[in-house]
Amino acid sequence: MATQKIGTLRNNLFALSLVWKMCPRQVIHRAVSRFLYYVSWLFYSAFFMRYVINALQEGKTFQAIMVFVGITIGVFASMALYNSYILGCVAPICDAEINNKLYQKLFQKSRNVELECFENAAFYDKYTLAMKNADTRLTETVDNFFGTVFGGIASVYAFIFMYKVDRLSVTFLLLPVIGNFYFRRLNSKVDYERNKEMAPHNRRIDYINRIMYLKDYAKEIRLTNIFRLLKRQYTEAITGVADVTKKFVFKSAFLHWFYVMFTFTFIFEGLLIYGGYRTLVSETMKLPQLAVLTSMMVATTWILIGFTDSITACFKNGLFIDYLRTFLEYKEKIPEDYDGADPGTQIESIEFRNVSFAYKDEPVLSKLNMKIDGGKTYALVGHNGAGKSTIIKLLLRFYDPTEGEVLLNGRNIKEYNLQKYRALFATAFQDNRMFSMSVADNVVLGEDIAESEKEQIVADALKLSGVYDKVMSLPKGMDTTLTREFDDEGAVLSGGEFQKIVVARAFARRCAIKVFDEPSSALDPIAEYKLFDNILKACRNNTLLFISHRLSSVQNADHVFLLENGKVKEEGTHRELMKKKGLYADMYQKQAENYLADKKKQKEGIWAE
Repeated sequence: MATQKIGTLRNNLFALSLVWKMCPRQVIHRAVSRFLYYVSWLFYSAFFMRYVINALQEGKTFQAIMVFVGITIGVFASMALYNSYILGCVAPICDAEINNKLYQKLFQKSRNVELECFENAAFYDKYTLAMKNADTRLTETVDNFFGTVFGGIASVYAFIFMYKVDRLSVTFLLLPVIGNFYFRRLNSKVDYERNKEMAPHNRRIDYINRIMYLKDYAKEIRLTNIFRLLKRQYTEAITGVADVTKKFVFKSAFLHWFYVMFTFTFIFEGLLIYGGYRTLVSETMKLPQLAVLTSMMVATTWILIGFTDSITACFKNGLFIDYLRTFLEYKEKIPEDYDGADPGTQIESIEFRNVSFAYKDEPVLSKLNMKIDGGKTYALVGHNGAGKSTIIKLLLRFYDPTEGEVLLNGRNIKEYNLQKYRALFATAFQDNRMFSMSVADNVVLGEDIAESEKEQIVADALKLSGVYDKVMSLPKGMDTTLTREFDDEGAVLSGGEFQKIVVARAFARRCAIKVFDEPSSALDPIAEYKLFDNILKACRNNTLLFISHRLSSVQNADHVFLLENGKVKEEGTHRELMKKKGLYADMYQKQAENYLADKKKQKEGIWAE
């Protein structure tokens, strides 16, 4: 428990420090607002009421009393004006400033961390939780921090004032403390258990609500009876929520009753009965004391409620701040701003020397040795899981080898400036994504290209990838927005067309090395043949490395590496590997037989018609 409290304090101080660096005004105004809030409660109950009643009893003039009242009204009006100014003018500007600076930090950090972080489920969960409403939750944490600090001080002063008025009366203040710290916490635990049991049912409800309006499911819902099953699952989930609610309803209501009674009823009614007895029966308390005591009772109760609410919120936000802090303070293994030597633009050789790599303790590559000479064409082939894509990720330095080293021009790639090193590569991955931007922007991806050259570069790239005619048939040609995320007139292309635009990105980029990872996985054999023919022609002056699951596409490569279980099993030209009659030749023969069989079936189907 002590460790948790220390952790919560550190996290809240971190939030305070972070907001101070981004917008000091926000911290100052939040602190002043909270301070004035508690001062107003204490002043009104402890000073204002006592002064007015004593002044009446001492026979002070109406004018003197009104001067004091007028000054008080003026002070409180100024405080209200200040709060209105904060809410209407300062807060919106400060919130926008914090939003801008905080998300710049988060976006910069998310771009700077290595790819492994996004493939690590635990880290990624913390990242998404840190990003969700981070600006508002951070500001709330600062507000609750000052609520706890000034609420605690105000509570102490309230106890002291009540003690001075009547020593025995402070015992009544234990009642709201018990109500807030004991019964409210018990009720919170019940709420937690109830929400925990409701979670599976609510997830099912959210899932069904979601798929009912997503276009991905629209066809199946209309063409099958799946709606009947969904409706049944939805009904079961709603019933589950109702059952859980019934399970906890009496316990929750019972604890809530005790919370209300201890926090409000017992102290209000109890202190009034106590004061009334001392004033009317034992005559040991004067009417001014009773008025001040009841006024202090109300103020102290609300001060304690505000104080406990702030403490609860501080603990509640502690986990969020911990995620935010963990993410922002994370030390990158391969930071995107990593500086080093300039690799230049000439490629003499790329070498994998005794490279081993394990992902989550699962070996992927083992003592791999490969050498690629600059200006030549290389193909990586092999079954799924052989390590082909991993080699590309290591080459691009998304990961570093577990053992061994990757060399560029005889020098370990870790020694190079990361951005300049990656600028040597143009890549086309099979799992690339489209952005809700124009076709042209999706091809150049923010590259620094003169506007006068951009259109021609994009057009040439689209022609080489085989999608130019399709793009130019769209309403705005290369300026047409892809996807309909923000544009109702946006274009939704087929999987093969999207893949061709991905390939166009590699064609458009001017660099020394071109990398294609399964660039034709969504294409038919004829389109695939044309694409690879264009790749070989367009990249004849580049170092070219590509992965293909269809061995017919690698025949014209200068060198082929066949991988199995993370090692190079065979290498050489297509002709050399066929002569070996080994694993490559066997795979090629089987693919050729399957292709011929499919072609024969197609002909028989046509003849049958």
